[in-house]
Amino acid sequence: MTKPVLWLIPLTLVAQSSDDAVKAQATARLRALLNAAPQAILHRTELTVHPPSEGWELGMISWVDIDRKGNIYLLQRGEKADPVVVIDREGRVLRSWGKGMYKIPHSIRIDPAGNVWTTDAESSTVLKFTPEGKKLLQIEVGEQPPVRRSHFVGTTDIAFGPRGRLFIADGYGNARILEYTADGKRVRQWGTAGSGPGQFRLPHGITIDRDNVVYVADRENGRVQKFDLDGKFLGQWPLGRTYSVRASGGTIWASMQPIDTPVPSPGWIVKLDRKTGKVLGSVESNGLHSVTVTSRGEPLTGVTGPNRLLWYRYLTLAKSPRSAVS
Repeated sequence: MTKPVLWLIPLTLVAQSSDDAVKAQATARLRALLNAAPQAILHRTELTVHPPSEGWELGMISWVDIDRKGNIYLLQRGEKADPVVVIDREGRVLRSWGKGMYKIPHSIRIDPAGNVWTTDAESSTVLKFTPEGKKLLQIEVGEQPPVRRSHFVGTTDIAFGPRGRLFIADGYGNARILEYTADGKRVRQWGTAGSGPGQFRLPHGITIDRDNVVYVADRENGRVQKFDLDGKFLGQWPLGRTYSVRASGGTIWASMQPIDTPVPSPGWIVKLDRKTGKVLGSVESNGLHSVTVTSRGEPLTGVTGPNRLLWYRYLTLAKSPRSAVS
């Protein structure tokens, strides 16, 4: 009995050492890409959310999105405010809702028609609302693992394809992408656990660009994977531990940290060419869980501090955000 144990220990150490070396190489590659990109012209600002009443306070802001009117939608996990909070650009609370409807609020997205969608990372429920908070649809994704090591066992994000097609990242309990119809009927799914093409280790964010290419933040594999709308693998960009992706015009914004650092750690919001994956620029950030982009092409994210967002603004209004590198 002694001999197998003596062999097991060094083999485990070798495997761990090899994994650490791969992660170190990935981080070195990411830093080289960021250093080679043009310098950022964005200025980090903080947007304070003003409490509408005494004792009101946001918890962790899990996700942020912004509608065409410029109103900012927050999905937060604190007990002293509703899960869904809508604010204006000055941080004034316009409305809120969702008390008792969530276990672990995870992502919030605004669809092209202005409807509000959220995912829950524990119940694996997807909810659709009007901008005023009226519930329109509930999708129970289900099929969570029977043995749970954590409360995080459900859906992570949602994206919108043509003709109402819905694409849901189911990353905590599973390792897959699901497609649903606009009225909540499942069409297909793809993905398995692993590190090969089309496999995932926590698909944490998803977005679809104007050419209907699907981008998935494959968080613990340290990459962004690309697919067509039917799940065909189109390629991948090895980067860092990527939390969120957002298509905006000809670019993809992604939030990430080095793959060899603990969760959470500071990292970057990175601007990528959507055709090639080339790094066009980056800004340092301690808010990485989500990223959205304003109409001016300015990234916006939440932080774990109370009642605050990070808004990376262009330093000069004279320079067009579409042509600027950030």
